[in-house]
Amino acid sequence: MADSLVLYAVDAGVATITFNRPDKLNALTPDMLNAFFDYVAEAGRDPAVRVIVVTGAGRGFSAGLDLGVIGGSGSGS
Repeated sequence: MADSLVLYAVDAGVATITFNRPDKLNALTPDMLNAFFDYVAEAGRDPAVRVIVVTGAGRGFSAGLDLGVIGGSGSGS
């Protein structure tokens, strides 16, 4: 599930990591954070990647950590 919530693409030496949860202002879940760190490591191992851009889908970069998911009171989707 986190794979669709964090997108990764490489083009012309630029790795782009996109938080893709615009309905929640890209509030981060633990799975999203794990995917993010995995993609950063993947970019670091790729000699073709010269820069990493981190962005968010929709109108906000990220609202931060989704406390509803952490506290168990939210749906997390």
